[in-house]
Amino acid sequence: MSSKLYKIFKKNKNIIIGAIHFPPLLGYPDFPGFEVALNNALKDLDAFEKGGVDGIIIENNYDISHKIEVSPQVADIMKDLGKEIKKKTKLAIGVSVLWNDFKNALLIAKLIDGKFIRIPVFVDKVKTSYGIITGNPKEVIDYRKKIKAENIALFTDIQVKHAQFLNKRPIEKSATEAIRKDSDALIITGKWTGQAPDLKKLERVKKFIGNFPILIGSGANKDNVKNLLQYANGIIVSTSLKKGRVKPKEVNVKTWQQRIEIKKVKEFLAKIK
Repeated sequence: MSSKLYKIFKKNKNIIIGAIHFPPLLGYPDFPGFEVALNNALKDLDAFEKGGVDGIIIENNYDISHKIEVSPQVADIMKDLGKEIKKKTKLAIGVSVLWNDFKNALLIAKLIDGKFIRIPVFVDKVKTSYGIITGNPKEVIDYRKKIKAENIALFTDIQVKHAQFLNKRPIEKSATEAIRKDSDALIITGKWTGQAPDLKKLERVKKFIGNFPILIGSGANKDNVKNLLQYANGIIVSTSLKKGRVKPKEVNVKTWQQRIEIKKVKEFLAKIK
């Protein structure tokens, strides 16, 4: 079992990480301003805390169309938002900079005392709407060392959602390579936002890797969380806990104006207690 996982969350199972999705950020047409972005994030933080999650992760989810590496303006505003969020919570904070900007994720995490980052493409080669991405774990490890951020854990997707795989292989092969290249936890997703991983595939990976930690990266809700946690150590969750219904034609299923609902967080947590 990963010692970093326990060090961060003080537990090795039933770990729930709430994702705080920022609105479109600076440089995107619908950027609502820093104060709106911060106030929304703090409302979501409050709901997650009162609902009982174990950690949070901040993410530029609504920067559509994404870029493989974000602009300096987006990186700066994520850092500033992260610093303000950090002041308001004692929960462990992680960083995800979409689409695959591990350098800014590591740097932001270091500057805000984050404990982990999420890397969508670590060992796979994929084609996305934003370009072809080839995972380079050595570059990740070298950059982390360069900025003296070795204490920041790497939570790495394998065969991530929203992508077409160019190095087709069984998911167990991706898992093995990610572990060998110093991932601290594997993230497994469905094919799209709001879609859970296939339980049979999840079971296969769990049997193959043994005690190495797995996190669910999409599609968890109160109806499936218990089944998912049979094979995973924890879950990153957000969309199913937002107020209101699914919005037609919204690529992220729900809009950036829909906040996390305390009642839904509590109902979600109650299913695993």
